Amino acid sequence: MDAAEFRKRGKEMVDYVADYLEKIEKRQVFPDVEPGYLRPLIADCAPQDPESFEDVFKDIEKIIMPGVTHWHSPYFFAYFPAASSFPALLADMLCGGIGCVGFSWAASPACTELETVMLDWLGKMVNLPEEFLAGKDGQGGGVIQGSASEATLIALLAARTKTIRQVQSEKPELTETEIMGRLVAYASDQAHSSVERAALIGAVKIKNVPSDDTFSVCGSALKKVLDEDKAAGLIPFFFCATLGTTPCCSFDKLLELGPICNKENIWMHIDAAYAGSAFICPEFRHLLNGVEFADSFNFNPHKWLLVNFDCSAMWVKKRSDLIGAFKLEPLYLQHHHQESGLVTDYRHWQIPLGRRFRSLKLWFVLRMYGVKGLQEHIRKHIRLSHQFEHLILQDERFEICAEVVLGLVCFRLKGSNELNEALLKSINDAKKIHLVPCHLREKFVLRFAICSRTVESTHIKFAWQHISQLATDLLKTWEQNHHQQ
Repeated sequence: MDAAEFRKRGKEMVDYVADYLEKIEKRQVFPDVEPGYLRPLIADCAPQDPESFEDVFKDIEKIIMPGVTHWHSPYFFAYFPAASSFPALLADMLCGGIGCVGFSWAASPACTELETVMLDWLGKMVNLPEEFLAGKDGQGGGVIQGSASEATLIALLAARTKTIRQVQSEKPELTETEIMGRLVAYASDQAHSSVERAALIGAVKIKNVPSDDTFSVCGSALKKVLDEDKAAGLIPFFFCATLGTTPCCSFDKLLELGPICNKENIWMHIDAAYAGSAFICPEFRHLLNGVEFADSFNFNPHKWLLVNFDCSAMWVKKRSDLIGAFKLEPLYLQHHHQESGLVTDYRHWQIPLGRRFRSLKLWFVLRMYGVKGLQEHIRKHIRLSHQFEHLILQDERFEICAEVVLGLVCFRLKGSNELNEALLKSINDAKKIHLVPCHLREKFVLRFAICSRTVESTHIKFAWQHISQLATDLLKTWEQNHHQQ
C-alpha cells in the first residue's frame, strides 16, 4: 500500500468507523458466538502472497464483528465505561502515524513534554494539591500508565524499594531478604483484584482491611490491623485506598486513613480508576478530600473522560521515589540533556521501556471538549444513574444495595441469590442489554453502570422495562416451581 492508496483506504476506514459508532445501537450488544468460533473462519496459516485491502476489509463484518461485544452501545451497562470520542480516535491515528517510542526525552521531546504538561492540566482540573504537579520546578508530576493495575504495581514497587532502603539505614544488620519477608501491604476487602496481584508480583504479603456497612475502610479498621502486625514484628509499608470500588463504587475514608499512613510512614496510593474523572466537577471534588496525605494517586481518563484506551493518569508527590526504584542507565539510552534537571525520562516511571505518544489523545480531547463539555458528560451519566435508581425504588420487588453516588447502581430482586442469578442469566441470554454481577457481603447483586457516550434517558427506560418484564416472567415460573416442590 502506497501513500495514495492509504489516503483512499484511510477515508474508507474513517467512514466505516463513523458508521459503526453512529449505528451501533442497531447491533446486538453481546455476540451470539461460542468459544472457538473464529478459527474455522480463517486460514490455518498466513498467506504466502499479499491479499488486497478489499479482501481484508470485507472480512471485518464476516469474521470480526460477529464476535465483538459492543462496549460503546447505549445498551451496554456492564463493568465500567470505556471512554471513546472522535477527537481521541483522530489523535490515536496521529499517534500511530508518528509512531515514536518515547522512552526518553531525546527519543521524542514532544512526546515527553506534552505528557508532563497534560498531566498538570488534568491535575489542575481535579484540583490536586500543588505538590503533585510537575510545574516548572516541582518535585512531583504525572505520567500516563497503561492501566490502573500498572499504576498500583509501580507505586507498590517504589514503596517497597523506599522502605527496604530506610530499614537498612536504621538496621544495617538486616539483609534485604529478611526485610522483604516482613513487609506487608494493605487494601480494602472491596479493592480491585489488581492490588492483590501487585503484591503477588512484588513478592510481598498483602492483607485485606475489613470495610464497614457502607463498604468503605475507616481509620480504626486500618489501625487495628497495623497494630496487630507491628506487634508480630511485621513491617507495614503500603496501603492502597480505593475511591469508587469496582463492586459498588464505595469510597475509603481518606481523611481518617491518610494521617495514619503518614504517621506510620506507610506509602498511601489512591486508586480512583473509575471515580476520578468525576472530580473535575466541583460538586464531586469533596470525594477526593484527603488526597493531600497520599504519596501517589491514579485515575483512568480512558474510563469516563472520553479518552480511549489506554490512558491511565498517575501522579506522585516525589518523582525521585519512582526514579530511585527503577533507574538503570545503559549507554545506548543516555543523552546529553539527561543531567540538566530540565527533562523527564519516563522510562524510569513505568514497567515497559517503550511508550506510545498517548498524551496526544488528552490534548485533543481536553481542547475540543473543554472542561465544561467534559463536566456535562459526567453529570449526564450521573443523572441517568439516578433515573434508573428512581425506577427501581418504585418497584417494591427490588432493592438498592449500595448508595448511588456516581454512575453505578447496584440492585437485586428481594429474595435468594439463586433468584438473582436466574434474573441475570435471563437478562444476558436475551442480549438486549448487557450487565455483570458482583458480591456484596453474602449477596449476589446486579451492577448497572452507565457506560456509553451516546446513552440517553430512553435507553434507561428501555433497560428498566426489559428487566422488569423478565423479573415478572421469572417470578411466575419461580413460584410455580416452588408450589410443585
